[in-house]
Amino acid sequence: MTDETDFNDRLVVSQIVSGQNDLFRLLVRQYERAVYGMGISFFRNKEDASDFTQEVFLKAYRSLAQFEGRSRFSTWLYKIAYNTAINEVNRRKEYHSLAEEKMEALSGDTPEREAIRNAAREAVQAAVKDLPERFRICVDLYFHYDRSHQEIEAITGYPVNTIKSHVHRAKKMLREKLEHLQETK
Repeated sequence: MTDETDFNDRLVVSQIVSGQNDLFRLLVRQYERAVYGMGISFFRNKEDASDFTQEVFLKAYRSLAQFEGRSRFSTWLYKIAYNTAINEVNRRKEYHSLAEEKMEALSGDTPEREAIRNAAREAVQAAVKDLPERFRICVDLYFHYDRSHQEIEAITGYPVNTIKSHVHRAKKMLREKLEHLQETK
């Protein structure tokens, strides 16, 4: 996210708050894919992810006047999305990591290479699934959503040092669980 994007977002937000409500579509267009992607990672189906995306943007629109600009607009929006998702997950008692997504087969892969890639993916998915939820969330936001530690803090409410610790411990746990894959080569 560039400083120019952040400046433009703040400008659009101020214009919306001043009464130019039709400009909200610009923010939706800018962030819809990212919010939808978060919905897919939490809910694992397109219909729920679409409902989630609409709910997040509705909440954001209603709360836009409360955006103070102390963080990037994207961070503020992702916090709304994260809180919305966590509340729904707690209601449903489920969370799915983005790391569980299927990887596309590479063109030109032999059946043997594709089978090896699938086995590795399944092993990683199983290992990530076994992580404590707070570790999975930090890993997803850090690696799959490319959020900084400070942005994850703003989104989750976890202190930066806790986030760093969760990511570090999750990587260590994954490394230990997946060592056997390296040994079988």
